[in-house]
Amino acid sequence: MKQKLWLTLVTCLAYCIDKELYKAIDYLREQVRVLVEHQEKQDKRIPLTNSQRMRVAAKAKRLSRKMLEQCTELFTPDAIMRWYRKLIAEKYDGSQNRTYAGRPQIPQEIVDLVIRFKEENPRWGYKKIRDQVVYLGYDICKSSVKNILIEHGYDPEPDLTVRSTWHEFIRSHWDVLAACDFFTIELLVGRKLVRCTLFFVMELATRKVFFVIELATRKVFFAPVKPQPDGEYMRQVVRILTDSEDGFLYGKRYLIHDRDPLYRTAGFHEILKSSGIEAVKLPARSPDLNCYAERFVKSVKSECLDHLILSSVEQLEYVIQQYSEYYHHERIHQSLDRMIEPKHMIDDMTEIVCIERLGGLLKSYHRLAA
Repeated sequence: MKQKLWLTLVTCLAYCIDKELYKAIDYLREQVRVLVEHQEKQDKRIPLTNSQRMRVAAKAKRLSRKMLEQCTELFTPDAIMRWYRKLIAEKYDGSQNRTYAGRPQIPQEIVDLVIRFKEENPRWGYKKIRDQVVYLGYDICKSSVKNILIEHGYDPEPDLTVRSTWHEFIRSHWDVLAACDFFTIELLVGRKLVRCTLFFVMELATRKVFFVIELATRKVFFAPVKPQPDGEYMRQVVRILTDSEDGFLYGKRYLIHDRDPLYRTAGFHEILKSSGIEAVKLPARSPDLNCYAERFVKSVKSECLDHLILSSVEQLEYVIQQYSEYYHHERIHQSLDRMIEPKHMIDDMTEIVCIERLGGLLKSYHRLAA
């Protein structure tokens, strides 16, 4: 009697548990159906990782084929079994450790280096590029370099038709190069405006000094002001510039100038040539090729001359002299990140004072000497 009672009790309990379990399973399956319908509307596949596929395949392996077909919603039994077979195959896949016959693949680092050398040096052929790569510690043969260039659309032979760019010319002759130009300023004389032309030469040299290094100079030489420059004026200016003792162009090899008619003055180029200086005449309407001189013109006008009304050549020369002092010894140059020739030593413990020129138009600051 007791045994039947226990059996009845266990049966009822199992029925209740199975009933709740069936409800939970039915609820979960309905959620999956909703997810499947949502994915079908978007026409997208559910992306799975290998780890996710392994988890699904491991659970599916415990079910029979018939049960798997009844309860699956997202993935078909064939897909699950395909994943399972693929995971088993990957376990025994040794292709990653397999060695292949033939030459090893050229590292991408060497390929990039070969392409870089060709782009930066179009006159180099594949033999010279190979020598440079080997010099840097890489092992590669000439035929490999040639094949790399051909594969990337470059001619492996040197291109002897390539001409030097203006930037390359400036950079390769930086230490022996100077530039000159004219700019005009209006003088108020009585009731008339008289145009005076200033001639200046701007040094583009980099000087190296032991212990104290001057990375670059922006020194400027101003010729005397003359309202109407002529041939005699130009010859006199070039003689001053090429003086063998203290000429501003002493040691220079090239002088850049535009196509102003004054440069065609008889004797101008001859005096330069006799001093070992070659004149480089720029193309017409190309101020960007003389950018250093043009930038200086902008500086002297925007910082000084545009804010003054001048009435005489003497006054103009005084203003230019004051700006020259300020420009060389007190002005911070962005390209140098310092002054050209600072007059004052920096002392962190002394008072800061202001130096004013031209009535406060040009100001600079330094510390008093200790």
